[in-house]
Amino acid sequence: MSGGSAYDRGVNTFSPEGRLYQIEYAMAATNLGSTSVGIQTAEGVLIAAEKRLPAKLVDPDSLNKIAEIDSHIAAVMSGRTTDARILVDTARVAATNHRFTYDEPMRVEACTLAVSDSCLRFGERKGATISRPFGVSLLIAGVDDQGPQLWLADPSGTYVKYEAKAIGGGMEQAQPTLQEKYHKSLTLKEAEELAAQILKQVMEDTMTKDNVEMAAVRSDTKKMEIYSADKIQEIVDAVEKQSVL
Repeated sequence: MSGGSAYDRGVNTFSPEGRLYQIEYAMAATNLGSTSVGIQTAEGVLIAAEKRLPAKLVDPDSLNKIAEIDSHIAAVMSGRTTDARILVDTARVAATNHRFTYDEPMRVEACTLAVSDSCLRFGERKGATISRPFGVSLLIAGVDDQGPQLWLADPSGTYVKYEAKAIGGGMEQAQPTLQEKYHKSLTLKEAEELAAQILKQVMEDTMTKDNVEMAAVRSDTKKMEIYSADKIQEIVDAVEKQSVL
């Protein structure tokens, strides 16, 4: 991407080859982030993330990669956490306004669209939240009247629906495993173990309850549940036993 000269400094300027270098740099930033995984099942949608602790004395609970948008929608991030906070707040405002205006929960796709629209506003000269592309991708999981859904929103403003998706630094290793082991009849419990297997595969440190985060939005309750440290440890222990066998 070097050699873009003036074209890589302008957020709204296409190069002669039709490329927006700032968008490409933002996409590259998301690939430097910690690995996150989303898996859709009939029982709900599971999201999981690696938490990279910068130092031994850091409190793991202070580093959150999963965020609640509404009671039926959650998001997991990869990339710049500060940028993710802005996009999550945007999604929360959109979901709250929708409930207030229409007296019903916002659809997951509509919430993702609100996030993607916000990603495109970086080039606005007036009222712009930020003057560069957001360096973060979000996997947005939720359950609405259309059933369980998993969406990806990236810095380019593109949003795509997936059955299973990995983002972040371990994406290239994780996605082939998802494609090999995913099937539509997966249970939520099987999705938990699959996500843990993938994170174990791509993480540099030993996987523990302190450096992994998990949550699910269940089809029966249409509610988000953030997994406790004890529950995550049970999943980690189950995966460790399987690897020994």
